[in-house]
Amino acid sequence: MRRAEALGYRAVYVDGDVSVVPSRGDAAVLDGWTATVAYLARTERVEIGSVRLLHHWNVARLAQSVATAECVAPGRLRLLTAIGAQPADRRFGLPQRPVAERIAWLDEWLGALRGLLAGEVVTLRGRHVELEEALVRPTPRGGRMPIEVAAAGARMLDVVARRADRWDLNLPPVKRIVAEADAQLRRACEAIGRDPASLGRSMWVFVRPGDGDEAGVRAAFRRWHPWFRSLPDAALAEAVVAGPVGGCRTRVAEIRAELGVDLPVLDLAGLAHDAAARALAAMAGA
Repeated sequence: MRRAEALGYRAVYVDGDVSVVPSRGDAAVLDGWTATVAYLARTERVEIGSVRLLHHWNVARLAQSVATAECVAPGRLRLLTAIGAQPADRRFGLPQRPVAERIAWLDEWLGALRGLLAGEVVTLRGRHVELEEALVRPTPRGGRMPIEVAAAGARMLDVVARRADRWDLNLPPVKRIVAEADAQLRRACEAIGRDPASLGRSMWVFVRPGDGDEAGVRAAFRRWHPWFRSLPDAALAEAVVAGPVGGCRTRVAEIRAELGVDLPVLDLAGLAHDAAARALAAMAGA
């Protein structure tokens, strides 16, 4: 984190999924929230994005934790939520619910979270969230924190339109695929009278600067992104950014411009420490 901060990066994201991703085998998995707060305490400028999966948290406890982290490092916590789940979540006693139910849960959960961070006393007896006069103190400055929601499908994009400050494009940077999701989001925003331009946009970009092993890079993308298993091989040239450093930097700039992404997030999944450090140095300022 301090290396990324010294190189001038705006934000670094920590995965909050406590489950064991199958591709990692039995490798160590740090708790995302503990790591997030530690990184906030040990850095001075860089923002720390913390991925929260809603079914891992009670919403009032998360609101309390977020407000506390805001006291530790005002203005530097980025709150990103998603509905992702892994079969291995069962090891932690976490519920296994169908996608539609998780989306409904997220919508209800974000409404409650907004109220709690605004300092409201929240009583809710919903389908997925039950609170009785829940109250969070302290609250973030101004009673609000920007919320980022990772989404790709139509139902999740409806939630983004209603609840989010930023859309985290849970998609590979393939122009045709992003255009379809963008059109859906615009329709969802128009339906509620929201300007789509009011939403920031982030996208995780799988990068391997300096790696000329095309087959190896594509295999690594497949391994570390099983949720994109339906992506055809023909689209992989757009989905991964690899090869000479100059070409990688140019491609990230194209993604910014063509896909309307104001914050590309370098996805270094699977890289060893030294290789990740080299990639960060190579892509700094891109």
